[in-house]
Amino acid sequence: MSLTQSIENAKKFDEKDPLAKFRREFYLNPNRIYMDGNSLGLLSKKAESSLLQSLEDWKHHGIDGWTDGQQPWFYMAENLGGMTSTLIGAHSSETMTTGSITTNLHQMLATFFKPSGKKTKILADSLTFPSDIYAIQSQLELHGLSPDTHLIQVTSQDGRTLLEDDIIEAIDETVALILLPSVLYRSGQLLDIEKLTKAAHDKGAIIGFDLAHSIGAIPHKLHEWKVDFAVWCTYKYLNSGPGGVGGLFVHKDHLGRRPGLAGWFSSKKDVQFDMSHTLTHAETAGAYQIGTPHIFSMAPLIGSLELMNDAGIESIRAKSLSLTRFLMELVQENLIEDGFVITNPSEDDRRGGHVCLEHDDAARICKALKQQGVIPDFRSPNVIRLAPIALYSSYVDVYHVVEILKTIMREKTYQQFSNKRNVIA
Repeated sequence: MSLTQSIENAKKFDEKDPLAKFRREFYLNPNRIYMDGNSLGLLSKKAESSLLQSLEDWKHHGIDGWTDGQQPWFYMAENLGGMTSTLIGAHSSETMTTGSITTNLHQMLATFFKPSGKKTKILADSLTFPSDIYAIQSQLELHGLSPDTHLIQVTSQDGRTLLEDDIIEAIDETVALILLPSVLYRSGQLLDIEKLTKAAHDKGAIIGFDLAHSIGAIPHKLHEWKVDFAVWCTYKYLNSGPGGVGGLFVHKDHLGRRPGLAGWFSSKKDVQFDMSHTLTHAETAGAYQIGTPHIFSMAPLIGSLELMNDAGIESIRAKSLSLTRFLMELVQENLIEDGFVITNPSEDDRRGGHVCLEHDDAARICKALKQQGVIPDFRSPNVIRLAPIALYSSYVDVYHVVEILKTIMREKTYQQFSNKRNVIA
């Protein structure tokens, strides 16, 4: 037995873990090992408390909760934007908690995609999450442009990852806007955001990123890198809860630009209740809000971000890399002979927050894992994603997941299940 394989080694890692104390801040099921925090993060006690506080504000203040509550609703989106900015290397004025990831993407495309002359195309990739492509296609159609000819999708050479040089090569004089994931949702590849942003600007294109699989797991320097815009969800690594309100970033250089999709909450705060039919939009990222904030879907994020900022994004990243490295080593030592292939990048600077395993029987293996108390994530057609989360996963958890996988494979218990995904995978 190697040192990596031993449960004793896992326990030593946990004993030395500076973030171990945060584990008790979360509601963990003692009969389960949760490895799906890259799809939906777990509830923390602080998130529960901040949600209950907004309910108390409603209970005691009624409509005056907008200004007089302990967590005033009228300023909640801006306050949460400020708390989020530290995680992405942004100014508070550049960051806003609002909408959903897809509505925010529509807002960014409506604001920044201005086809003219030769520049009439949007560049994306062939591995990105479908929702991003749906939004791009619909925005092109709103401009009277065919997605068949005006959407460029850079292909993958291996079907799993992208080469930054291939993306850069595809940026020609016809590309007006580029939208890419920071981390690919299947393989967990982390793209070089700084390199891609510089290349886009050198070629006269606007560039934005979907941070769904990196925010809360990986430090960013969006302002310094001069990224034009970004969007994200908050229910994964930020642990805001199912349907938690999303967020957006707009670089300071673009603040003051009129929102493509205007709404009442696009207004400057001090004139919003003048009720004018002429919009005076905010000079901050607040301009890109549309409708009234969804308070009870935002409130848990207050407590969650307090925890995140207390832990520190650099420390979170360091533990995440260590956990995923430990998991990959265990898989390599114990499961390769069973047909598993690790398809996420092994290098720390190219890997996001989850480990991607491919197996021909992935769907039925995930069902067998759940039967044994491990919560994984399946992605069609053959991907098992395992995400040990820095704030609540332990090295012992990771060790036990691999041991359970070994038992499932050796005893072939997965064969009792169909190799088809459930309705929600």
